[in-house]
Amino acid sequence: MIRFLLVFAVSLTVSCNSAQNATTPIIEMTAVDYANTITAEDLKTHLYIIADDDMEGRMTGENGNNKAAEYLRNFYMDQGISSPIEENNYFQPIPAEYFGKSTHGEPSQNVVAFIKGSENPEEIIVLSAHYDHIGTKDGRVYNGADDDGSGTVALMEMAQAFQTAVKNGNGPKRSILILHVTGEEIGLYGSKYYTENPLFPLKNTVCNLNTDMIGRIDPKKEDNPNYIYLIGSDKLSQELHDVSEKVNKKHINLELDYTFNDENDPNRFYYRSDHYNFAKNNIPVIFYFNGTHEDYHKAGDTPDKIEYELMAKRTKLIFLTAWEVANRKERITADKL
Repeated sequence: MIRFLLVFAVSLTVSCNSAQNATTPIIEMTAVDYANTITAEDLKTHLYIIADDDMEGRMTGENGNNKAAEYLRNFYMDQGISSPIEENNYFQPIPAEYFGKSTHGEPSQNVVAFIKGSENPEEIIVLSAHYDHIGTKDGRVYNGADDDGSGTVALMEMAQAFQTAVKNGNGPKRSILILHVTGEEIGLYGSKYYTENPLFPLKNTVCNLNTDMIGRIDPKKEDNPNYIYLIGSDKLSQELHDVSEKVNKKHINLELDYTFNDENDPNRFYYRSDHYNFAKNNIPVIFYFNGTHEDYHKAGDTPDKIEYELMAKRTKLIFLTAWEVANRKERITADKL
């Protein structure tokens, strides 16, 4: 009788496990599979909200900027992506006095989300984009769809792709900090504040991949729109530059244009976006940029003018570069200091 019960119990266990495996199969996905969860449709959905007139141009310290921050926070909460600060608190507050007179005495906040690494969680890859813009002028909303609504929603999609990997038991080995900075348009304030008040020691920050304007086409590139400008990739780390080149050649095949990486570039773009505050601290960086266009800092920078399929391709490049940096055996270093 005891033997019969044991055999029955084993049979029942095997039967139950077989039924469970049949209903919840193990999902095996590659880095490219995760990248392909980033879609033009999803980017468009988010951008039409972030760059809507209701956001009032997202000027730092003003109501529209705060509404955008709330939208980002709610997205990360809905996705189950944690905060590096404390549960349900995704804001790194920046006091009004930090901005001087630039915000008319109003405070603001960076928005942060965090995906903890599975093997080297103390090593941090920072993915950044500024979510502020220049507000309204003469009754017109300056929506900032490309600048930098495009980078803002790209971060959202990349975070979601990494979180999908986590859910599948295939999360990044190093940690990913999603950093939506405020105050870029008035002086790179949000990234400056973060590097002066980091949530994780700067010595543990592996690199910063900064996305600022990736949704449009430079008029000079109209005949070859399959491109992205890269700035700073080889300034501090040859390793990071080589990884970037390798990932692009293997998976994406955009033209990586280094025109604005020239030390003598009169535009000085290397010094004009948030990666620079990381580079000043000897942290390797890449700045992803589509170049300027006729609607740069004008009311015509609206979401209907965005090249969403191209933007998705550019976002996948950034994601796959972050994936490689997060999962490679050796940490990227500033090997050109």
